[in-house]
Amino acid sequence: MNRWDSWDESRVRVRPNKRGSRPRTKETPDYSDAELARVVQVDRGRYTCFLEARGSAPDRVVTAMRAKALRRSPVVPGDMVRLVGDTSATAGTLARLVRVEERRTLLRRSADDTDEAERVIVANADQLLIVVASADPEPRTGFIDRALAAAYDAGVEPILLITKADLAEDPTDPAGLVSHYLELEFPIVISGHEEQQQLSRVTLDRLGELLAGQVTVLIGHSGVGKSTMVNALTGADRATGGVNAVTGRGRHTSSSAVALRVDPDGWVVDTPGVRSFGLAHVHPDAVLAAFEDLVEGSASCEPGCLHESPAGGCALDAWVEQGHAGDNGPARLSSLRNLLHSLSGSPEDEREKRLGAP
Repeated sequence: MNRWDSWDESRVRVRPNKRGSRPRTKETPDYSDAELARVVQVDRGRYTCFLEARGSAPDRVVTAMRAKALRRSPVVPGDMVRLVGDTSATAGTLARLVRVEERRTLLRRSADDTDEAERVIVANADQLLIVVASADPEPRTGFIDRALAAAYDAGVEPILLITKADLAEDPTDPAGLVSHYLELEFPIVISGHEEQQQLSRVTLDRLGELLAGQVTVLIGHSGVGKSTMVNALTGADRATGGVNAVTGRGRHTSSSAVALRVDPDGWVVDTPGVRSFGLAHVHPDAVLAAFEDLVEGSASCEPGCLHESPAGGCALDAWVEQGHAGDNGPARLSSLRNLLHSLSGSPEDEREKRLGAP
């Protein structure tokens, strides 16, 4: 007898249809009732979150991991998120991050001006504190202009902090930066160089006024004194470092962005020192908007003007020559054109893109 003939249907094994064996709902929870927290640091898939005191519960710092449904959604310092699970902040516990709230602002940069990949710096910032040294390392107006363009594009208010002013020939206008940006009318704070790496009380009081109740992001090249300022304002112990005697550049001392609380209700986000600040994500019109002292003059430009030269119908040259942009108008127009040329990928501007030079 053929062995197949001995089989009957009772011996046939049928694999169950798992796909249809479990009814599923199309509705997903919105977690609007979950606890609200602020992301203060991101480190290798773990999110350090701060929960404000509510009722009898004190302030808490909780570690969370992202829910599977959010694995394609970037979460950055400054994000307001919803947490479920164990939010007691007990050692060894882990909450679950299930929702990212809508962002008010998003400050970004790219690796260079032709790299389409954006790097998010921080979410929900109110201010951008641009920190430069008047010397050691030398300041670069090109870097400041890039930071200003990114700030205005993100809807974030800029502040300029100039450190080591006593190393400059004119401590009241270190490296000519105050006069260079005078027409833009944003706050400029000047600080001297302290041997004990401490900021003066006058500087701290002024910064405290500007930062109170705001979320402020700090950016700058390494060695300009960002971490020193953060330590003085928050009582933290961020590592500080000097400048490389060979390259003239600062040593990286902060390895990741971290948000720290500033009394009474402010936050500062200290970021690692940057070598470059690409603006691939910023439209050229938004770059012009960062040069408020030149915007009005562009109204007389020909339609589609790239603002590169009078030959292209650019009216900015005449505007500057007539003195409408102040004494530093020519330098400001040169800075604008350096940025615009860099965004267009001009080979001769590769060094400016990389270093943020004027």
